[in-house]
Amino acid sequence: MEWRAEGFLLGTRRHGENAAILDVFTAEHGRYAGVLRGGTSRKYTPHLQPGTQLDLTWKARLEDHIGSFTIEPLRSRAAVAMANRRALAGLTSVCTLLSFCMPERAPHPALYARSEQLLDLLEQQEIWPLAYLNWEQALLEELGYGLDLSVCAATGATEGLIYVSPRSGCAVSAKGAGEWADKLLPLPPVLLGEGDAEDGEIALALGTTGYFLEHKVAPALGHRPIPEARARYVDLLTRQ
Repeated sequence: MEWRAEGFLLGTRRHGENAAILDVFTAEHGRYAGVLRGGTSRKYTPHLQPGTQLDLTWKARLEDHIGSFTIEPLRSRAAVAMANRRALAGLTSVCTLLSFCMPERAPHPALYARSEQLLDLLEQQEIWPLAYLNWEQALLEELGYGLDLSVCAATGATEGLIYVSPRSGCAVSAKGAGEWADKLLPLPPVLLGEGDAEDGEIALALGTTGYFLEHKVAPALGHRPIPEARARYVDLLTRQ
């Protein structure tokens, strides 16, 4: 078995004395793991940073084997990330969430395209937080937990939507919420594509998308905790 594709690195872990297991994300093959011989050597170590775009060739004797990679670095995103604390936190959050959420060997070409576009915007930190929020919404959609924010689930109204139901992920208006308002999640205008997209409002919106990651996605994956890297990124938005 063999395939070749472009993708980006999600993470690595040491394997034996001088090899590394790469966790990558590609459009054609989804999230994939494989062994890189000499992966801890000086030749490869500078390139094995999360987010690095790679030309990948994967080979295995049988399809269900872990297989081995050969790689050619295409472009690094490490320099941009290292130069900006918030960029580094955001990049780490994207890579760890994809590694956490996505099943192995299942193609998700639309999400891959969104993810690659997001990482290519790292230098533009003035717009990146909003792009990241939109990406998290797309991630939830891809996993089957997308938010329906078009109409109030209780009244059918399309205006005055200020809450999200934690059960259904649907929008709720102030009138529709009634006595249940204190049990609902906030629906900041930025989630509706409105407002000025200030960092504080984006952080509030990420609290809502984060609820579904924690209470819907994580239980489906065996109640593993959401990666701490995401919380660190949201915390940076809150404080800055």
